[in-house]
Amino acid sequence: MNRRLRLGMIGGGRGAFIGAVHRMAARLDDRYELVAGAFSADPQRSRDSAAELLLDPRRSYGSVDDLIKSEAARTDRIDVVAVVTPNHLHHAAAKKSLDAGFHVICDKPMTTSVADAEDLVSTAERTKRVLAVTYNYSGYPLIRQAKAMIAAGELGELRLVQVEYAQDWLTTLLEAEGQKQASWRADPKQVGAAAAVGDIGSHAFHLAEFVSGLRVAQLAADLSTHVAGRKLDDNAQMLLRFANGARGSLWASQVAPGNENGLRLRIYGSKGGFEWSQEEPNHMRHAPYGQQPRILARGGPGLAPIAASGARIPAGHPEGYLEGFAQVYRDIADLIAAYDSNSSPAAGAQLVPTARDGLRGVQFVHAAVESSRKDAAWVNL
Repeated sequence: MNRRLRLGMIGGGRGAFIGAVHRMAARLDDRYELVAGAFSADPQRSRDSAAELLLDPRRSYGSVDDLIKSEAARTDRIDVVAVVTPNHLHHAAAKKSLDAGFHVICDKPMTTSVADAEDLVSTAERTKRVLAVTYNYSGYPLIRQAKAMIAAGELGELRLVQVEYAQDWLTTLLEAEGQKQASWRADPKQVGAAAAVGDIGSHAFHLAEFVSGLRVAQLAADLSTHVAGRKLDDNAQMLLRFANGARGSLWASQVAPGNENGLRLRIYGSKGGFEWSQEEPNHMRHAPYGQQPRILARGGPGLAPIAASGARIPAGHPEGYLEGFAQVYRDIADLIAAYDSNSSPAAGAQLVPTARDGLRGVQFVHAAVESSRKDAAWVNL
């Protein structure tokens, strides 16, 4: 395109951590310009948030409906809407935006029910608009390096996939203290049937399938709640059976003291294995069977093109969370450009998590809840 994509935002106002992350990610590669928003269910709070972001007051909206109706009528209308609300509001905001002809970038999990997720898949396909879901860890260069090497057969037949996402910030009943991020994430009316599984378990699940290229066929999950007074799960442990016969496990916890954002992935095949940690994202351990292990560095020589293209600065200068998130935003911009010009998407754009990946994530959450209710019985996914 010969201009930046005009971005509108739903949610993400004052005090919203993820809204600021989306805005920074959108700006990092200069592919978007935030021009409009409905930042809160409270109209005045929404307008105050827009003023802090120096938006044109005429494009500061008090409701989602106002944003969609007004922007749809403009000659310089927005191109894409970022939906960064609590989970229960994703479906309506995304569907209305798609029906108005806007592309959509939606935070995960895409919806709180499988039926709503299926509806968004069909709506995106009917309207021929991009619906991307921000499974942002798929944007890290070394994650894409691992994916490329596995696809090329360098690990051989995959046998084991171990993924964990451990945090400690909900070790106490933080939601009872009025902490905004904890309050809505622990509320069944806003997050749906699961808390930790939907919030961080969905990231771990997507990463396992994204990198390995395998599909989970069955899972057996044990969801638990360890903090008295909490309504939903704050810890989950599950076994995974992949369609090719590989086995795996997934652990997601927000009550593991000493863990800040401990997302870790290990994959092992007949020819070797990988280990990667989000808190040390610029290096990955590759251990070919029968050889000395080696460390792959982001930005270093010999990486696959899809990984090398994701490094913005030379090796030795660390990149991390914001850059990985920005990579997904950059690839979404390329995917939107391909849709709008009816052309083939670039290589990175083909890795963008779309509505079908969002549906897959919602199906995972509900399968985990079903299994746990059946005393960790195996259920099909």
